[in-house]
Amino acid sequence: MASVELQAAEKWYGSVQVIKGVDLAIKDGELVVFVGPSGCGKSTLLRMIAGLEETSRGAIRVGDRDVTAETPAKRGLAMVFQSYALYPHLSVRENVGFPLKAAGLPTDEIASKVGEAAQVLRLDSYLDRRPKDLSGGQRQRVAIGRSIVREPAAFLFDEPLSNLDAALRVEMRLEIAKLHRSLGATMIYVTHDQIEAMTLADRIVVLEAGKIAQVGTPRELYQNPANLFVAQFIGSPRMNVFPAAAVPDWGQGADQVGVRPEHLSIGDGPLSGTVDVVEYLGAESYVIADCGAAGAITLRVAGESPLEAGAPIKMTAEPSTIHRFDAQGMAMELETAGQH
Repeated sequence: MASVELQAAEKWYGSVQVIKGVDLAIKDGELVVFVGPSGCGKSTLLRMIAGLEETSRGAIRVGDRDVTAETPAKRGLAMVFQSYALYPHLSVRENVGFPLKAAGLPTDEIASKVGEAAQVLRLDSYLDRRPKDLSGGQRQRVAIGRSIVREPAAFLFDEPLSNLDAALRVEMRLEIAKLHRSLGATMIYVTHDQIEAMTLADRIVVLEAGKIAQVGTPRELYQNPANLFVAQFIGSPRMNVFPAAAVPDWGQGADQVGVRPEHLSIGDGPLSGTVDVVEYLGAESYVIADCGAAGAITLRVAGESPLEAGAPIKMTAEPSTIHRFDAQGMAMELETAGQH
C-alpha cells in the first residue's frame, strides 16, 4: 500500500474551475472519506487521483512517485464504482480473476489469489455462481474482490453503496470497515452520505464548491466544525442554526448560533416556542418546534416525547455545546465561544 498526496491540484473545464487548488496528504493505510453535497467536486477529485480525469494544474503523488502525467493503468490504483460492471457470462471466480488473466499470470497463481480474496470477502461458496444469482451486496463484494487481487497501492471507492437498499448499505459498510482493518489498505472513499462518512472514516474531507472546507476525524468535525457549512453538513439531524439576536443569552458577540438537536433538553431555558410536529422513531423522538425569530428548532429526546403538537416548549443547553459563528460563517475562537 502507499500514501497519496495532492499538491495544489486544480481541474478546469475550459474557463470553469471545478477543483480549486486542493492540498491533501493521505497516509499509508488510512481510510479517508470525501464527502459533500452534489456538485462539490468529490467524484471529480477521486477521478483525478485515478487518472480518469486530467489534472489541469498541480501534482498527484502515489507513494514516492509523481503520477500526474501517468495513465490510470500505470498508477497502481484500483477503483470500485457504484455500478458493479461484472461480466454476466462469467462466474464469480472468473470475474474476480479476470484482471489477473488479462495480465497473463499463471493459472495456479490466479487460483491462489482468487481464493484468498474470496476468503476475505466470504465469497467461497459463491465462486461458481453467475452475477444474476447474487444479491446486490454479493455483487459489490465481487467487484471489490476483483480489485483486491490486483494488490493495488490504494483502493478508490466512488459511491459504491448507492445502488443498495438501506439494510444492505449498513451490511456493506461493516464489510468495508472490516476489509480495511484486515488489509491495512489505503482507501479513499467518496459518498454523499455523511453517516457513511462518520462510521467509516479515519479522517473526513468535507468539500464545498471544489475546495476543502475542513479535514479531520469524525469526532473533530462533529465537536469543532470550522464553519457553518461543516456544522450543518456533519450530524443527523443537522445542527439547528439561528440568528444570535434571537437568543441573546447564547449569542454574545456572534452573528449566528448553532446547537445540535441532541444537545438541547426540555427545561427552563432561553429558547422557547410551540411544538409543531413530533416524530416518533421508537428508541428516540424528534420534536420540531416553531421558536419565532429562531425559526424551526429540532430537539432529540430518548424514547417517546412527553409533548404533543401545539404544546408550549422551553429548551436549554449546556454552554459548552453551543457553537457561535461570525458574519462570514466561520467558527469563533473557543475562548469567545465558550466551548471546551
